[in-house]
Amino acid sequence: MPHSQGTPGHVRTRDGRTLFLQRTPGPPGMPTVVLEAGMGATRSSWAAVQRAIAGRAPVVVYDRSGLGRSAPDPGPRILHRLAMDLNDVLDRIGADRYLLAGHSWGGPVARVAVAARPERVAGLVLVDPTDEGCELYFTRAFAVQERITAALLPALARTGLLRRASAPMRRGLPADAAADLRAEWLSPAGVAGHLAEAASTVTDLRALRADPPDTGAVPVTVISGTAATGTGRRVRAALNAAHAVRAALGPERRHVLALRSGHLVPVTEPDLVAGEILRLAGRRP
Repeated sequence: MPHSQGTPGHVRTRDGRTLFLQRTPGPPGMPTVVLEAGMGATRSSWAAVQRAIAGRAPVVVYDRSGLGRSAPDPGPRILHRLAMDLNDVLDRIGADRYLLAGHSWGGPVARVAVAARPERVAGLVLVDPTDEGCELYFTRAFAVQERITAALLPALARTGLLRRASAPMRRGLPADAAADLRAEWLSPAGVAGHLAEAASTVTDLRALRADPPDTGAVPVTVISGTAATGTGRRVRAALNAAHAVRAALGPERRHVLALRSGHLVPVTEPDLVAGEILRLAGRRP
């Protein structure tokens, strides 16, 4: 039986690492939609959105290095390197135009990648993205929280508690993608990949502040969760304020609120995300 996330394949990065991807077809003339997962997350986190887009545009999901079924990276998983890998994926796919969507940390990854080659990108959808405009990322409290998380996650993964805690998220996914997510995401190896990406978060955000990536005339939609689930009210308010500023910088000034969601908008409101992706994908170049 075909997998809900499509035909499997592999691409190689410029330095020879193998990245795993899956793709579903779409009608000719539509840009290829490439979905960039959040920090430490695998391609399966996008499965509900991919299902909502199925048949209306070609879609590619992939695992970054060290996550899911992709080979690890001997180098540091800094933001610039993640964005270079995304552009390697786009190079190997070989489509004429792309529509990129990034969730959480995938938002900055997609922004940096677009800035390098904006001419081939038809649109950018940032789904509850990490944003350097949110001051709370630069506080001592955030640094302490990150250290505690880094200490606890490996132990929780070894005991299987993380996989059990992911059950509510898996309920929103097709059964085959949910099984992949359970096996690959919150495993000890998956947590190691997450921590490798998290190691330079604040440094990367400071670099974005100092030198913001220029996405030019590429249309941008920012989608924000509204519930404080997983973030807390203070963080949610500060993050959504930064999202509003980010949206106002784009050509369309489009900021969409996901009224039934916290941070995991691709799982809780996949039709909303798919609708914004397809709206941009259907625009004339």
